[in-house]
Amino acid sequence: MMTYDELDRNLEDLTKNAADHQLQTLHSILQHQASVGYLQPYLSACLAPVDAATFRSQVPLSSYDDYFHLINQLANGDIDHHQPLLSADPLLCFFYSTMKPKLIPYFDSALSRAAPYNAHQGSAAIFRKLVPPRPEVNKILWFLYADDATTTRGGFKVMAASTYPLQGNKSRSNWSQILSCISPREVVFGTNIEQQMYCHLLCALRSFDIIDGIRAAYAAGLIRAFSLLESKWEKLCDDLESGFPSLEIADAAMKESVVEFLGGPQVDLSRRIREICAESNWGGILSKLWPNVRYVKSVTTGSMKQYYSKLKYYAGDVMILGGDYFASECCLGINLDIQQPPESTRFVMLPTAAYFEFLPFDLNESSVVGEETVDFSGVKVGKMYEVVVTTFRGLYRYRLGDIVRVVGFHNSSPLVEFVMRAPKTGYEIITEKDLMSVMESFQHSMAAEVVEFTSFSDFELSPKQLKVFIEFREGCDFLQEEKLQGSVKALQRCCSSLENGLGEIYKVQKDRGEIGPLLVSVVRSGSFDGILQMAIKNGAPAGQYKPPKIIRNREIVGFMEESAVLTISLDSFHG
Repeated sequence: MMTYDELDRNLEDLTKNAADHQLQTLHSILQHQASVGYLQPYLSACLAPVDAATFRSQVPLSSYDDYFHLINQLANGDIDHHQPLLSADPLLCFFYSTMKPKLIPYFDSALSRAAPYNAHQGSAAIFRKLVPPRPEVNKILWFLYADDATTTRGGFKVMAASTYPLQGNKSRSNWSQILSCISPREVVFGTNIEQQMYCHLLCALRSFDIIDGIRAAYAAGLIRAFSLLESKWEKLCDDLESGFPSLEIADAAMKESVVEFLGGPQVDLSRRIREICAESNWGGILSKLWPNVRYVKSVTTGSMKQYYSKLKYYAGDVMILGGDYFASECCLGINLDIQQPPESTRFVMLPTAAYFEFLPFDLNESSVVGEETVDFSGVKVGKMYEVVVTTFRGLYRYRLGDIVRVVGFHNSSPLVEFVMRAPKTGYEIITEKDLMSVMESFQHSMAAEVVEFTSFSDFELSPKQLKVFIEFREGCDFLQEEKLQGSVKALQRCCSSLENGLGEIYKVQKDRGEIGPLLVSVVRSGSFDGILQMAIKNGAPAGQYKPPKIIRNREIVGFMEESAVLTISLDSFHG
């Protein structure tokens, strides 16, 4: 296991000679994958070894659609070992990514396993330096969900990247995670995310004095769990008092494991928790319930930034630690200062994790500028780029869909901040960044807490129209019937300022008359949980779920429209 000093020396070596390491990385990938079918049409006539300039001039930029048919062939078991399609290495499984799952093939070899080594070891070393192990207080309230792995027609498992260490073999899972998680493994491998979340909380409350940290993949998952704690604390106390979990827990194996874990009625403990929660002061609640907790850890950048202030509210003085820059496709960079808030989080790009290119991006136009990429040495501080990767696992000049801003260099390796996901098409009228920015201002101007929001651009209307869906905290005063008329007027005023802040592309098209009045719908409490359930039903991993800021699925739009309790535009409303 890498120490912090070893990480420091290793990182210095990698980043001082980042350009050389990048060329070596590309050389290793191309030498190893020279025979794959995807590359043959572009490189078969080139003399080996293929250099970076030749590779970039001959192999086109790619997106998932360019791999779709080849990945389907692999998933169906149509594999020719004499002419591999994407990689010369054996295919182990597929990872799925995003709300509409994409299958990312996971090929295995010593070379592909070595690529993310520095990232994972470095990340662990940074964490251990900040949070040294404590033998007596060593458990984590870890919202882990192993998810059910599905199987392709060819017999390959499909799962989230984060689930892979747990799904490899359920009897020999990654016990470093399972053993540090306070909950029994039956909870991790449960079948209902709401019930799993409840049981994670129940087990952590039972063993409150040995909880060292609280973790989830994304900040949204933590906020969902703490909201459940707020709404279900009385039931949790009842369960502790009786020593038996709620009758709503349908998974028999999970329920039995929790009964054993509780170890009978915990009357004194239940009384302690009731006294804390009955005060209804949820600010700093984590250290009140778990007095030995030292940290909360999750990804808080990108679309997770909106949850940070609420997370700080719950955490109080407990430090919040951010994540690294990892994707299902490959590792990209590590966060050297994980205590920074999301707006100050920076990632050092790791030159041996993959071969990286950067496609210049114009935020005002919400699009990339041409198809000429630059490498590590060509990026400019202050400029934005879409990240392009060539990986050890069968993706070549692949547009990752992430927009980053270069904020400096760590030696000669770019230091980047995550800005947003790239627009799916050139027809998008707002970006995630636009929406998140205006909703932050909207939240401050409304005397009510916004739980979640999303948007949909309806191109079938003429003129096209942007629809924004907002869920407020359950029970908020301004939605009460006797206050509704005044609330509508306040909401109309806020909609006007919201529309004015929606970015240049929206403004220009609005001024041209190409966009109709902004429509804002207030949806009933729990509507966004409904989207989560729809996503899980369609194959999205529960632990990796990120609420979408831009909806492109009309089934979800229909669900949200049916959930609306109040719909308002700048000049009219419907209730």
